[in-house]
Formats: sequence, structure tokens, C-alpha cells
Amino acid sequence: MFIGHYAVSFALKATQKKASLGLLFIGVQFVDLLFFSLTLLNIEKFNLIENYTESTHFQLEFMPYSHSLVAVLLWSIAIFLVLKVLIKKENEQSETITVTMAVAMAIISHWCLDLVVHTPDLPLFIDNTHLYGFGLWNNALLTYILEAILLVGGLCMYLNSTYKSGINDTVVSRYGMIIFILVLLAINIINVFGPLSPEDTKINTAVSALMAYIVFAIIAFWLDRKRVSK
Repeated sequence: MFIGHYAVSFALKATQKKASLGLLFIGVQFVDLLFFSLTLLNIEKFNLIENYTESTHFQLEFMPYSHSLVAVLLWSIAIFLVLKVLIKKENEQSETITVTMAVAMAIISHWCLDLVVHTPDLPLFIDNTHLYGFGLWNNALLTYILEAILLVGGLCMYLNSTYKSGINDTVVSRYGMIIFILVLLAINIINVFGPLSPEDTKINTAVSALMAYIVFAIIAFWLDRKRVSK
């Protein structure tokens, strides 16, 4: 799953108003950020295979340190503890726990949503055994529709929990996030239905994915600052 993960970011932001939307964008994609970083180090592995599924051009070969359920739970606990230390200096204890818990939930949500779309390549344990996946990627149209519904639903929750007023009442604050989501939906059309480019390699695929996740998080952070939580 790609843009559907961001639905969780918007939903968590709607309920945890002190959390940074940019940080939540990083949280929901932390697992993939870790995966592509590890592939560049040749620790985890994937192969580019055109039309491996209807929705993807890659085979996820080995990823127990980023995508196993045990690893995801351990990473979420580790990030929770790190953020708790980093944030507590600036916020009350209750606010710190709320924000860090939201990020931890964002990380865990990645595995849960991936389980729906992946072929059986998601390990339960760090030894890369007991692989699971319901395989929705084998139906490109349903994959796209599910991600679109999730993302638009998350956006609606976010917009209903924020508003623009005073100096924040600008074109960007009114329509910026909606335009951003429309761009993501357009990008996902290419992602789900587009062909594998002859120039694509595992290295540039990993680098472009990492850059996209970071850029999307920066945009989300900037646009969120244009709105005020209710």
C-alpha cells in the first residue's frame, strides 16, 4: 500500500491535535523508509519484475527487519521511547505520551494495511518465516479504489477537525491540503497502473521512494501549519 497509509496520519491528527502531521506522515511510512534504506545497504532485498502483480512491478524477497510483525512492534516501542525523551522537555507528560503513542500507532498501522494488499510476503517473525498477505495487489482497480477511499476518508476527518481563520484564511489554507491529496491520487494512478520503466533499477527505485516519502511529509507539515485545530 502507498497513499492509503496517509489516511491513518489524517485520522490520528484529527484526534491527537498536538501531534505533527508531518511526523505522522513519517510514522505511517517508517516501515518503508527503513526497508528501502536497508535495501540500499543490501540487508533487505526486492526484485523488479514487470507485472509481478496487477498493481506492482516488484517482488519483496527478504524484509524481516522492517516488515515482520515482531520487528514493527519493536520499532514502534523504540520510537515511542525515543520521542518520549525528546518531546517531554517541551510538553506536559500527558501530552508527550499522547503524541508519542499516536506515532507508535502510525508505525503499527503500516503492517495492518499492508496485510490487506501484499501477496504472502509479510513475515510474522524476524527469521522471515510464516509469510502472510491477502493479495489485493492482484486486482489493480480494487487496490486503487481502496487506497482512494481510505485517503479521502482520512482527509475528511482532518478537514472536519481543523479550520482556517484570521491570518490563516488563505487560498493555501482552504484548498492546499485538498490539492495535495488530488496530486497524491494522480501519482497513485501511475504507481498502480503504470508500466515499469526500462530505466528503473533497484537503486533508483529505493532512492526515489525515500525522497517521495520525505517530500510528502514536508508538504503535509507545511500545509498543516496553515490550519488551526478546532
